Amino acid sequence: MAIRLYELKGAGECRFSPYCWRTRLALAHKGLEAELIPVRFTDKDIIAFSGQSRVPVLVDGETTVSDSWTIACYLEDTYADRPSLFGGDGGRSVSRILNAWMDKTQNPLIVRMIVLDIHNGIEEVDHDYFRTSREQRFGVALEDVQADRAERVENFRAGLEFLRDILAEQPFLSGATPAYADYIVFSAFQWARCMSRFELLMADDPLHQWRDRMLDLFDGLAAKAAIAAG
Repeated sequence: MAIRLYELKGAGECRFSPYCWRTRLALAHKGLEAELIPVRFTDKDIIAFSGQSRVPVLVDGETTVSDSWTIACYLEDTYADRPSLFGGDGGRSVSRILNAWMDKTQNPLIVRMIVLDIHNGIEEVDHDYFRTSREQRFGVALEDVQADRAERVENFRAGLEFLRDILAEQPFLSGATPAYADYIVFSAFQWARCMSRFELLMADDPLHQWRDRMLDLFDGLAAKAAIAAG
């Protein structure tokens, strides 16, 4: 039975969730194909079988797994004969730290710079849900959340300096070749790339050059992704 991946859908064919992109890239790394099933914000019933309400959800035969980190560990352990996502237990532990850092510090910074763009890049049927839920979260209108992003992005860029230090010594965060640590970080930039024209990275930034290398992976899997941003 084919693997199925339920992932967040924007307008048209756009798939933009950073967590779903982590799983997409993990599957490609493992050389596994999956049937991709789109889920809008208001399509919670589609994934109710998983016992929770968030994507990604991966179904592999009789096994259902949710949460991008849990899915990555499942793929690593279940398909141990295929290329490793972590390069061993040490790599898994380091990747988990990076996973938590992105989830708790960087993704919250990014969403505040693109949240209105996300709203504008999803289907109209999702607009009321998205605006209401996010304005309750932030306590202000979406327009106000990202209003001063041009000033805030400088601090965001400065906070990534240690990643540039790593890339000064090697082409990928994981070393000579990419692995799950790269997918964790890259997927946040892919999220922004799919939904916003606002540039998180300067063109001469080594992270921008690394991002371009990531876009080319797996026959341009991420580069070919549909873009909602006009």
